[in-house]
Amino acid sequence: MLKINKNIFYILLFLSMFAWGASWVNVKVLSEYINEFQTMFFRFFITALTMVPIIIILKKSFKIDFKTFCLVVITSIALILYMKYFYLGTKYGTASLGGAFVTTLVPINTFLLMAFLGKRKIEKKDTIALIIGAIGVLIMLRIYTFNVSEIFTIHNLYFILASLFWPIVTILSSKSTKISPIVFTFYLYVVTSIINILFFIDIRTISFSEFDFKFWINIFSLSILASTFANTIYFLGISKLGAREVSSFIFFVPMSAIILSAAFLKENINLSIVVGTILTLISISILNNIKIRKKKRL
Repeated sequence: MLKINKNIFYILLFLSMFAWGASWVNVKVLSEYINEFQTMFFRFFITALTMVPIIIILKKSFKIDFKTFCLVVITSIALILYMKYFYLGTKYGTASLGGAFVTTLVPINTFLLMAFLGKRKIEKKDTIALIIGAIGVLIMLRIYTFNVSEIFTIHNLYFILASLFWPIVTILSSKSTKISPIVFTFYLYVVTSIINILFFIDIRTISFSEFDFKFWINIFSLSILASTFANTIYFLGISKLGAREVSSFIFFVPMSAIILSAAFLKENINLSIVVGTILTLISISILNNIKIRKKKRL
């Protein structure tokens, strides 16, 4: 039975990573309809609503203490900044570059931030991995063109900022130990939605009548599939399979973003994105001691 459960989770985790990769395509499409703050509101408000029955089914408590709530508020600010630059980079750039660049740079930046805070020690293998990752990033930025205006385009800068804010979200979220991660995420989405309503958007100005099927299918994918479904499976996967095994599935995110961008947005996938992505994925696997292939049992 355990083996069957594991196989089911492998399939669900693969689909979850695919949904995360698709979120870059979703945001690219939605940028034609609404701005970054409206996108955040629709995504997180709908996700929070759909998480309620899941939390109840999993028998998790909604109780939250004041200290954890304050942590939620601070993390929400970092999440808003991440989503802002995620949106702007994707709007003015390409979903394929964003999906490959940000998702591979985030684990590297997380490692560097943890090392800076004294939580991780940089060993010899880590130095090699960081060099490989740096080369991969530079290739994705097309450093070899020696064209400053092409390398430091506005969307590249947005993607870099997004890759810096997500590690902050991750580290702040890890500080919450008194409630379930899925409940913390629920409150994170609720508070983020409230902040957007209070400071950044006016619901009355949104032209709901202009939203067609294309809009709603992308909202559904971004909120229900990429957030509710993917996050739930990810958390359950960690509890059933362990963080190390689940982390190996992250490799599917940039690849799915590249494939889906080519399929649905007709984006031309440059060789620099593919080569750079492969190098940064190698860097991530070394930094996190991820082994894709398992030893066969005798």
